[in-house]
Amino acid sequence: MTAVGHFDLSRYSILMLMGLAAPNELAWAARTTAIGDWRMAVTEEAATDQAGTVAFLTRQAGAAPMQTHISWLFLGPDMVWKLKKAVRLPFLDFTSLEARHHFCDRELALNAPAAPGLYRDVVPIVCRGDGTLGFGGAGEIVDWVVRMARVPPDDFLDVRAASSGLPPSLLDQIADAVAAWHMSLPPVPGVRPDMEAITRGNVASAIEAALPDPEVTAWRDAMLAWLTAHAAWRAARAAAGFVRRCHGDLHLGNLCLWRGRPVLFDALEFDEALATIDVAYDLAFLLMDLEHRVDRPAANRVLNRYVARTGDADLAGGLPGFLSMRAMVRAHVEARSGHADRVDTYLADAARFLSPPAPIMIAIGGLPGTGKTTVARAVAPRLGAAPGALVLRSDEIRKRQHDVEPERRLPPSAYTEEKSTAVFRELASLANLAARGGHAVIADATFMDPAHRSMIETAARQANVPFIGIWLTAPRDVLEQRIGARTGDASDATVDVLRSAARNDPGPGAWRAIDATDATAARDAVLALAKRNA
Repeated sequence: MTAVGHFDLSRYSILMLMGLAAPNELAWAARTTAIGDWRMAVTEEAATDQAGTVAFLTRQAGAAPMQTHISWLFLGPDMVWKLKKAVRLPFLDFTSLEARHHFCDRELALNAPAAPGLYRDVVPIVCRGDGTLGFGGAGEIVDWVVRMARVPPDDFLDVRAASSGLPPSLLDQIADAVAAWHMSLPPVPGVRPDMEAITRGNVASAIEAALPDPEVTAWRDAMLAWLTAHAAWRAARAAAGFVRRCHGDLHLGNLCLWRGRPVLFDALEFDEALATIDVAYDLAFLLMDLEHRVDRPAANRVLNRYVARTGDADLAGGLPGFLSMRAMVRAHVEARSGHADRVDTYLADAARFLSPPAPIMIAIGGLPGTGKTTVARAVAPRLGAAPGALVLRSDEIRKRQHDVEPERRLPPSAYTEEKSTAVFRELASLANLAARGGHAVIADATFMDPAHRSMIETAARQANVPFIGIWLTAPRDVLEQRIGARTGDASDATVDVLRSAARNDPGPGAWRAIDATDATAARDAVLALAKRNA
């Protein structure tokens, strides 16, 4: 694992032992029943061989190293050197010099594209003719290190979440970073991740960690049943290219601010099988971590921004099982780490995620400025399966269809009747897909055209889920004030657009009109309707 100069970096070692920053979680769960005792094989010869390297790097850093169970981390003023320990574990073997070189190179190759400049290079430690050690040059290579930049402690996102929270703008940037990373990865054809094996490994780990046997057994049965029920969905995802060589350990502790923007680091480098997974399973760790470290609205915001950028609404169908798996991993890691007060929450969530509420589809329409997105985002975390409803926003779909970020303004030519029809067709298609997968959906658009309303109503009917059509209203001066105050938003509507639309206001029709002058009251009214229609 890589701390990259964190927290004085001592936090990273502590978190590893706590199980809060362990990229090997899946490996422990899938490959060994001896999870949590941190047993390792270190040959006497290997330990002796590395003693000189440790002493050399300690002098370079000017301080003793921090440690994880598989690495030493040496913190210089502006540089971090990471030395892999010559250890053998059930899921990795770093005892040979060749293996340590290989995995240093692999770590750099995996992480450098996501965090340019953060990971610098891999350099050999050589023994020179006079017996001294140095970086590169003539001499016998005795070990290899990864060199990284040092990052200020407060720029690690788990630290920032705990100290000052994660504002919506930063949550959007986090989702953008993960989405861009996932979209950059090539599909891995012919691979179907063995989630059943990971389930069995989790069960063995949970029992060894002394989690209550009845709860673990019940979870195992429910998880295996969910995997069976979703076998066709998982196969279709693999065939569609969603299985990729992912990060593998995507939680807040492995995200930091680098050059002002969130980046992923410390991808799992030592086991290709454990990191070759559905992107939805990769994302699920981050969503589960956000829900626990921050709150559900934060997790919901990241989910919806990720889908806005990728268009992958289908992933919602896998969230119950994928979130549950991540929660069970965390439950037994916490138990082994002596944090009994945290175990019950994760264990309960592992069961709860597998019993999601029934899906519902809500369409929220209205003139520009009525607060459709504000109300949708307020309702979503409180509706449906974790981490809340999928908000499908026509403005974001339009931007994705034009291959620009949501906040980039589009010219009037992007708003022709033909192009708007394409937007609403995709909106209806994605809403139907997510609802059929068992996830609640909120469709956020003007819905001024009766044909557009018909599309979303048909999507709900074909998915066989309850449907509620909402038409938001507010005084004209309120609408103009809201539009005038917008910054950094996906909507391109101006006050002139509002005035033009108002001349053709279709009204609620068969949908339910709700006054959205007070956004909180509108939120509560929508939730009350949803509860009555559940």
